[in-house]
Amino acid sequence: MLNSAVLVVGASMLLTSGAATASKCLFVSSYHKGYAWSDGVERGLRSVLEGKCELRQFDMDTKRNKSTEHKVQSALKAKEIIESWKPDIVITADDNAAKYLIQAHYKDSDVPFVFNGVNWTAEEYGFPYSNVTGMVEVAPIRDMLETAARIAAPGRQAFYLGANTLTEEKNLRRVKDAASELGIQLDSRLASTSSEWIDAFKRAQSYDFVVLGSNSGINDWNKRRIVDSVARYSRRLTVTSHGWMMPYAMFGMTKVPEEHGEWSGQVALAILEGAKPEEIPIISNRKCDLWSNEPLLQAAGVQLPKALKHKAKRIRN
Repeated sequence: MLNSAVLVVGASMLLTSGAATASKCLFVSSYHKGYAWSDGVERGLRSVLEGKCELRQFDMDTKRNKSTEHKVQSALKAKEIIESWKPDIVITADDNAAKYLIQAHYKDSDVPFVFNGVNWTAEEYGFPYSNVTGMVEVAPIRDMLETAARIAAPGRQAFYLGANTLTEEKNLRRVKDAASELGIQLDSRLASTSSEWIDAFKRAQSYDFVVLGSNSGINDWNKRRIVDSVARYSRRLTVTSHGWMMPYAMFGMTKVPEEHGEWSGQVALAILEGAKPEEIPIISNRKCDLWSNEPLLQAAGVQLPKALKHKAKRIRN
């Protein structure tokens, strides 16, 4: 099944037909422009679809507006666009579009969907449907924890710090499971404000290493204030799987959002040319970037192994 999907997707990249050009593609993002992950997915998607179909975008803005009411109403607005504009295919990004739009309104419908950015598994939404395929977002959590534990040897005590959101609750559960399997004791805090985050970060310095989840959902986040606080209080290795958290972390093993957009665009083109969503299996992302933050490493006196240091891209605050 996977090989056939790869062939279908590969063939879609060669499309030059007028049929694809005349098609209408709707992109529904769960979040908002300016959010690093969403912007990366959009870049990848547009790099594939622009010039191949008429592309429109609707942003649900459910990261800054987290109430269930807003999510439901935003999904209904997206549904109105689908019903009035009648796109030939809909691409969605992240969990809220999957839950409040696809699952709520379009199970096994005539409208084809390609999702991406759904965290860890799509089983909770019942995917796949006959009209739905996509890419699940999986972070390299186990590899990151194993690497951090080796660097911070003995590395048996860790602290997880993220935002107080449903997505971060989901991520935290996965990190806890992986840590337990590796014999790492993990404490955690999900913060709602910058002050709560800084207080938790200071507390985390008593552990062997710190795992930084996403800050998205902390609405009063101020990059300069947080960078200054991290530089002042960092004493332990900090790691992350989110690229946009690298200004605050020393080492990263991060997902590549453009991969999700590019794959979704290629699959969308294949479906426009006649492939059925149910013929294309749901897959997980494959790419991973390594990052190092040299100023933070030097300030805390933490040394990365030479092999990792050589491979990692460098970020400078």
